[in-house]
Amino acid sequence: MTEIQRRGFLARLNTYEPLTLIMLASVAGGLFVLQRLTSEVLEGETLRFDKAILLALRQPGDLAVPIGPGWLTHAVGDITSLGGVTVLALMTILVTVYLLLDRRWPIAIFVFSSVLTGWLASTLLKIVVARPRPDIVPHLVEVGDLSFPSGHAMVSAVTYLTLGALLARTQRYPSTRIFVMGAGVFLAVIIGLSRIYLGVHYPTDVFAGWCAGALWALGCWLISKRFVPSRAPDDAAEAGNGEKR
Repeated sequence: MTEIQRRGFLARLNTYEPLTLIMLASVAGGLFVLQRLTSEVLEGETLRFDKAILLALRQPGDLAVPIGPGWLTHAVGDITSLGGVTVLALMTILVTVYLLLDRRWPIAIFVFSSVLTGWLASTLLKIVVARPRPDIVPHLVEVGDLSFPSGHAMVSAVTYLTLGALLARTQRYPSTRIFVMGAGVFLAVIIGLSRIYLGVHYPTDVFAGWCAGALWALGCWLISKRFVPSRAPDDAAEAGNGEKR
């Protein structure tokens, strides 16, 4: 390899950072996992696993009673509400308004549109798969729509992971970026687990919701990293002036 070729290779590698390449590979792998899981669910291959998990979370003598103390059921009910449309809509609107007031207009618009389209994708997947809700154990909360993927798991992952990934780009310190992303992952996980505990979703519904939501958030992060500036216009101008000095 000549010196010119080596420099050209390094330039291309810097353009497409190793982290970006890893993320692209993760998207491809996640799509494959989601496709395989959906196929297995449609063929009924996961029902035995789903049934075993749901039954393990209930008292053997009374399937209407979940395992654990009474306060746990109440806490899980509160946690699952964090993935509801009302809470997530308020969260998205408040973050969008904050970014607008902070004069980060491109990322504010991108945050709002990313979450909104993610919700639409969740609804479309439910309609396409059309899996009924589980009837293995009594539901501990009232539900009425389709089951696969879990809307709470997917939409909470879409919302919290997208907000976390995009907001992390606005943070100055690595510690705050890690915290923001970690908080988003933690919320998405406990919300999904709450749906299994309450008996309103099969475990595979939740796994698919996590996978689809994480893929959506990851795709949004890749797009924003490439095309959406994270700084306010004035900050970018000040940074440019500082570099010239």
